[in-house]
Amino acid sequence: MIDILLPILTLLSGFLLLIWSADEFTKNGAKIANIFKISPLIIGLIIFGFGTSAPEILVSGLAAWEGNTGLSIGNAIGSNIFNIALVLGVSAIIAPIKVPKDILQKEWLFLMFTTLVAGVLLWNKHLGVFDGLVLLSLLILFLTYTLKAAKKQHSHEFDALKHTIDKGQTFKTWAILLLSLVILISSAKMVVYGGIKIAKFFQVSDLIIGLTVIALGTSLPELAVSISNVLKKQFKMVIGNVIGSNLFNTIAVLAIPGLIHPSAIPSLVINRDYPLMLLLTVLLFIVSYKFGKKHIINRFEGGILVVVFGFYMWQLF
Repeated sequence: MIDILLPILTLLSGFLLLIWSADEFTKNGAKIANIFKISPLIIGLIIFGFGTSAPEILVSGLAAWEGNTGLSIGNAIGSNIFNIALVLGVSAIIAPIKVPKDILQKEWLFLMFTTLVAGVLLWNKHLGVFDGLVLLSLLILFLTYTLKAAKKQHSHEFDALKHTIDKGQTFKTWAILLLSLVILISSAKMVVYGGIKIAKFFQVSDLIIGLTVIALGTSLPELAVSISNVLKKQFKMVIGNVIGSNLFNTIAVLAIPGLIHPSAIPSLVINRDYPLMLLLTVLLFIVSYKFGKKHIINRFEGGILVVVFGFYMWQLF
């Protein structure tokens, strides 16, 4: 019993530090973005999307480096499932989410495209360097497009951000941003260590640990940020955070194991986990798009997403 106590404490401590550091990272990232006058949607897609995906990126990188590619792949796919089914579902139950029409015509389409590309790359049940480079090129394409779109926007909606920064606060903001990044890296290492040790103790595959425990832990920042934004009625940031995070998970997190430690992919990923991730990406559009009406994800639709999540968890065990 003592042998498992330390890994559990390490895992829980790592999760708590992940949540705190991710929150500080995104909060101060938003302040920095405010200085450069970037719109809330762009902040949701890049600052929050990347910031809340940083735990997944770091955890997957460390796991792949140590040869636990199942944990890396499970973390990437599991986090995408958690983000749509749990994070967006719970957020919509708290308050109906207004979805900007343009995000369904642009960012969601890119997410759908990258999800399909990832499926094609995973189909041969092997994730290698070529696959990682293809996904990495999509990441560069997404960042280039988003930054160009940000420069073209002339109307900026900063009333909801409430971040006014004078020159005296700028240094402090950068310092906290860097400190939170260091803690993110350290806590990710703790999560990987605890997750691997627990998996070995209970003789559970690292894929299942990645799909459940690690995916839940690294998705907590997305959940915390989304609930906070829903309560503040910052709906563009909520949907931007989920789509942005899923994009980073698909083209950045999933690329890492291929680039660091090429290996075979378990058949269950192709037969069970990826199809659900694809289904939820399609379902995201279905519950958001209303012909001739306001695009709103209501509480009932949020409940459907949570039920899908519950069914998936039941199926895993």
